[in-house]
Amino acid sequence: MNENVIEIRDIAKHYQVGTVLVKALVSVSLDIKRGEYVAIMGPSGSGKSTLMNLVGCLDTPTRGSYVLNGVDVSKMEDDRLAEIRNKEIGFIFQTFNLLARYTALENVALPLIYAGFAKEERIVLAKEALASVGLSDRMDHKPNELSGGQRQRVAIARALINKPSIIIADEPTGNLDSKTSIDIMNLLDTIHANGNTVIIVTHEEDIALHAKRIVRLLDGEVSSDSVNEKQPEGIKTKIQGKI
Repeated sequence: MNENVIEIRDIAKHYQVGTVLVKALVSVSLDIKRGEYVAIMGPSGSGKSTLMNLVGCLDTPTRGSYVLNGVDVSKMEDDRLAEIRNKEIGFIFQTFNLLARYTALENVALPLIYAGFAKEERIVLAKEALASVGLSDRMDHKPNELSGGQRQRVAIARALINKPSIIIADEPTGNLDSKTSIDIMNLLDTIHANGNTVIIVTHEEDIALHAKRIVRLLDGEVSSDSVNEKQPEGIKTKIQGKI
């Protein structure tokens, strides 16, 4: 098996805005190994959100190739891309992206509906996922009945439900207070320690320091790619139960 789960070669993304051609990504090449913990950083306009959309199969590049878990997804049609996305990628968003009318259990089970699982199996797996993030007692609660940290835990459980190749966390603590942010980052550390490939997209240095490798973007290109030697002492990597 190829040790790389992601292989990106010279990808670019251009947008036409009126008469102006915007080069959101100029040229990016990047490999990410299975089980890596990577932070993608950069100021506003650096291209990190565009790169996340491409890595997450939410968009396709203008140029270049992207091989995800052995499959070239760079020129796929939208329907096929959606299938790959549901199978291979777990998303954790800053705004949680939970459906307000659904319970925590129903929100977590959603990806399994698209994957074709029977209802009984969806319920069993969703309960296991919620238990793994410490929310066994909140399964029947709707998002407006949960705290911000609890909502993000539901989102994490949903991201893990299909056992994806990679977890992408987009500013995962952006809407949380500092104490809750620490709890969520410790949970992501545990998810990585259990063997998952985790990619965090952030502009916050203290969040990026949880990763083992930091890729910095500037003006649509990689400005640096290095091993993180500065993990703060406060980071807890002890596994507290299997996720």
